[in-house]
Amino acid sequence: MASGKPASGEDSLIARYFRPLATDPGAFRLDDDAAALKPDGSDIVVTTDAIVEGVHYLPGDPPGTIARKALRVNLSDLAAKGATPAGFVLTLALRTVDDDWLKPFAQALGEDAASFNCPLLGGDTVSTPGPAMISITAFGRVPRGKMVHRVGARPGDRVVVTGTIGDAALGLDILKGGAAAAALAGDAAAREMLTGRYRVPQPRNALATAVRDHAHAAMDVSDGLAGDLAKLCAASGVSAVIDTPSVPLSPAAARLVAQGATNLETLISGGDDYEILCAIPEARFEAFEQAARRAGVAVTSIGTIIAGAATPSFLDARGKELVLTRRSFSHF
Repeated sequence: MASGKPASGEDSLIARYFRPLATDPGAFRLDDDAAALKPDGSDIVVTTDAIVEGVHYLPGDPPGTIARKALRVNLSDLAAKGATPAGFVLTLALRTVDDDWLKPFAQALGEDAASFNCPLLGGDTVSTPGPAMISITAFGRVPRGKMVHRVGARPGDRVVVTGTIGDAALGLDILKGGAAAAALAGDAAAREMLTGRYRVPQPRNALATAVRDHAHAAMDVSDGLAGDLAKLCAASGVSAVIDTPSVPLSPAAARLVAQGATNLETLISGGDDYEILCAIPEARFEAFEQAARRAGVAVTSIGTIIAGAATPSFLDARGKELVLTRRSFSHF
């Protein structure tokens, strides 16, 4: 905002809520039309994801959790590429300017930006007559030529995932009053854990270096394990066989499966896990597992990459293939 000119509503909004987040010198205090990332010999990794009211979060969700999800889904992509966060730009489309909403949104966004060392560099704020939308483009750094791609998985590699699978899908079901909500009616802690996994993903940035050092291929699980594994395999020109009982489930998810309140297909096809899926060569798995332990991130080997172009198979405890009617979330 140039000196001597009256502040617009947008300028005031930016100055009040978002300028304090722009701690990187290359953000120029958000007073310019662009930011600058200083070169340091690394490759710059760029990723962008938007979250839309009613699609990726519910209208009544707390603004702080919305802010955290908007940034963290992008941080998850950087982690799967082996990249260290460098900063982000924000596009915020709102129906109205509501201080009671913007204050906790900006506070939570600033806390995450500091926690993940990913400062705000700039962006745009616009009005919309439709649902609110938050779009973030995040930048990361990797040593030259070291970004981990979807391409590169090889027959014999282990299929490995971080964390647990399916919690976010169950969290959404609880928030919508579905079968999971009824089954866990007397367990507030389990309901809170599952809804928290939907609202606030846990990006595995602590594991980025290990992914970069050991994985042949990797991506984050955003649209469902089954569908995202199919994407990784297609990009690499391979297939996979998954031991479905090995897919890591939280105690709450395992309990709901045992009770019949959900099933494995729902868990492996549900979106919003934001875990890392990677292909690790057998000779490097032990080192990867040790690095993950040091980083405090659980990793589980769930299957094997095989030659061929078939859609990955998910086998039950008896070795029988599960027939999946749905493999992932899709917008269209």
